[in-house]
Amino acid sequence: MGENTLVPGGPGLRGMLAMLLLEPNQVVSVERVMDVLWDHEPPATARTIVQGYVSRLRRWLSTVDSTRTTRIQTAGPGYRLEVDETRIDVALARELLAESRDRPAAERADLLARAQGLWRGPELSGIGGRVRAPELAELRLTVLEARLDADLELGRHDEVIGELAALVDTHPFREHLVGQLVLALYRSGRRAAALEIYQRFAHRAARELGLDPGPGLRELHSRILRDDTTLLESRGAAVIAPRVGVLTPAQLPAAPSGFTGREEELAWLDEVRAGADGTAPAIGVLVGPAGVGKSALAVVWGTRAAAEFPDGRLYAELRGFDPRHDPVEPAEVLARFLLALGVAAEHIPEDITERTAFYRSLLAERRLLVVLDDARDSDQVRPLLPGAPGSTVVVTSRRKLDGLVTDGASLRVLGTLPPAEAEAVITHAAGPPAPQERALRDRLARLCGYLPLALRIAGARLVVSPQWSLRELVDELADEHTRLSALRVQDVDTGVRAALDLTYRGLDDAQAETLRLLGAVPGPTVGPHLLAAMAGGTVTEARARLRALAALFLVNETDPDVYGMHDLVRLYARELCSDDLLPLVLRYYLVAADAGRRHLRAAGDDLDHAATEPEVPRPEIAGRDDALAWFEREWPNLVAAAEAGARAGLHTEVWQLARMASEFRRVRTRRDDWEHVLRLGLKSAQAAGDRRGEVLMRLSRCVLLTRFDREHETVTDAERAVAIATELRDSKLMAMGFNTVASALYGQKRYAEALAGYRKALELSGRAGYRLGEANLLNNIAQVHRNLGAPAEAVGPQAQAVAIFREVGDLGFVGLALANLAELEHELGLPEAAGLHAREAIELAEGNGLDLTEAFAREVLARVLRDHGDVAAARVELTLALELYRLVQSPAADAVQAGLAALPKDV
Repeated sequence: MGENTLVPGGPGLRGMLAMLLLEPNQVVSVERVMDVLWDHEPPATARTIVQGYVSRLRRWLSTVDSTRTTRIQTAGPGYRLEVDETRIDVALARELLAESRDRPAAERADLLARAQGLWRGPELSGIGGRVRAPELAELRLTVLEARLDADLELGRHDEVIGELAALVDTHPFREHLVGQLVLALYRSGRRAAALEIYQRFAHRAARELGLDPGPGLRELHSRILRDDTTLLESRGAAVIAPRVGVLTPAQLPAAPSGFTGREEELAWLDEVRAGADGTAPAIGVLVGPAGVGKSALAVVWGTRAAAEFPDGRLYAELRGFDPRHDPVEPAEVLARFLLALGVAAEHIPEDITERTAFYRSLLAERRLLVVLDDARDSDQVRPLLPGAPGSTVVVTSRRKLDGLVTDGASLRVLGTLPPAEAEAVITHAAGPPAPQERALRDRLARLCGYLPLALRIAGARLVVSPQWSLRELVDELADEHTRLSALRVQDVDTGVRAALDLTYRGLDDAQAETLRLLGAVPGPTVGPHLLAAMAGGTVTEARARLRALAALFLVNETDPDVYGMHDLVRLYARELCSDDLLPLVLRYYLVAADAGRRHLRAAGDDLDHAATEPEVPRPEIAGRDDALAWFEREWPNLVAAAEAGARAGLHTEVWQLARMASEFRRVRTRRDDWEHVLRLGLKSAQAAGDRRGEVLMRLSRCVLLTRFDREHETVTDAERAVAIATELRDSKLMAMGFNTVASALYGQKRYAEALAGYRKALELSGRAGYRLGEANLLNNIAQVHRNLGAPAEAVGPQAQAVAIFREVGDLGFVGLALANLAELEHELGLPEAAGLHAREAIELAEGNGLDLTEAFAREVLARVLRDHGDVAAARVELTLALELYRLVQSPAADAVQAGLAALPKDV
């Protein structure tokens, strides 16, 4: 670019020289030279060619530099051009630009004209476009704008109008040039033309870039509209300070109407912005399921915080989960951002690394907001992050972007709205409810799962379809078959199903299969063992599958290995699943429940799924505590599975599952749901024509009735069970049946008949080798003797019952039998033995979660303590017994309440 320019060789050689000149006194690697000159596809001989270029350049330099101070040195992986940088035009132009600052206008104009004169055509022309240096074009425009500012300050507005018009035509989004042309036209008396140039820019920027003019240009426009005569003064009239990327982007879309709540999340974003450590940009990541309002929250916060970002707001829809389009490439987003920041299209680098560097250079020392909406993964986001502090980035995604968190980002998971905020969303759209509609509005929000997208649609349905009443809409949503269809906006591809479709189509094959499998699970939660049983893989694989869906917010891990789904996601998954998967679900629960119940008490039937189906994965249940915890956690799933199986006609599986679930409720007694499960089981056994199953279910129901002092209601079930067992000639079932009939007689105080029945059942149990039955019958025989007023005769059978229960390992019945023994010993005047056995019963019951047994044992101990004169201790035991009886809904609570009231008050 000097007066006697000498250009060596062809484009390749000149490209090599350009690269060395652009980084004087710095090592340029051979690999980088090859990548640039051959566009990342170097020939096999590229390294040899580069070596040849260096040799020729060295010879050429020796002929044009008589001082011999400029030379190319081989250094490590590449070459370094050793040169006095003041001899390079680029360095000279930068020096002249720096020197011009703070000089009078005339001196500035002269210095900048000299700098401008160093360009004699397009940057790096004559090298075939192989080397790109957008910073040279930026430097040229900066010099030009600074020189024009000086000319305008000197009153040369008429002289520069033509030059400015040509520049604005070439760089239509260079806001500083636009402002200079507007000012020059106004000073030349062409006010209408000045306003037309502004309007043309404003309309084009809005249409093509989604931008508003920056504050400087808007202020200039306002002053021209007011005919501010101070603009006619030349000195000090430059209204836009020259800077690179002079546009102030304002790309955020309009904030959604009806945005409600999220105050904690908005405050969190404020904290993210304010909490940056000064070494890197602040990055906040909002993640959550489709329709939860991530994008709305990001836009609302950005709009509210706009004043904190005077250099603009950039926005990009990354389409991370749009099945109709590929995710937007970071290079494409960078190009849009650079245009928005005022970079001419021809100056945007092709290489993404160079684009990223250019973008970060422009954002350095600035305060911008960058909103990256719907990101696919961390790799899509990283090139779009500023490199310096000052700016703030808000990212939204349907996937947990753990990679960004490790890079220093803060993450916030968005859940559904609280009920009050959810109802406010509907109110914003449809207005406040009438007093009589409040309960329906509450239910409407609940049916929408408190999901913002569903709530907005429900509100819109009430507004745009006045023929629909609130009750009709609630009824439509209450039907699981029509709920997803109801939650969409007519004639617009907007709805909960559409949002979930976007997520589903973006899943890989394994993830999509997992979601379909989960659709067959009738209960509210699922774990890896059930999924493994359905998918046919290992538990480890199933756990990884669930975690993958959790990362996409299609499920959420509520406890370790316990995953739940939002109601609307569950309905969507059910639409995808196959009807033939439910048997796999029931099979798993039969195996798991059978394995669990055997830790609670000895099995009184011949069902043994745990042993006969070893290939089915099962939970890790190491003992009684694990079994109780598993049943408590899985109880809603067991009930839901039984209900679904009954609807599907899988009756054999249902009655067997009801039988096993009933074993848990004998330990952790809850009357209502125990009755419900047994009712399902009996109906299914009858529907399956399984007479043995009917016997077992009727006998299980008799146990429940007996537990709640309703023995008189057991007669029908017990007699029917005996009749069927006799027809089947099954000694064990007959023994169980006779035992139950005798217990019904016992409940009617027909003690002699009851005793005969128990003895008949004891004989049948011995014949069948049914030791658990023998222990139970001995316990019952003892109770008959007690009620006949012969406690001394009862002690022997009761002690035998305790021994056999210990033998078979049924800790539940050991506790009950011990409490019965303690009661007998108390009546026989043996307080020490009674107290000892009552306390052992309490300890067993307490340690094994046997609420009803613990209550009874404490009641017995209270009698022992009372009669021994320790009224205060007796009151404590009765109080605890009362709480436990009430917990299990036992009618015995009334008697204990009366016993408490009868205790002396002054003790």
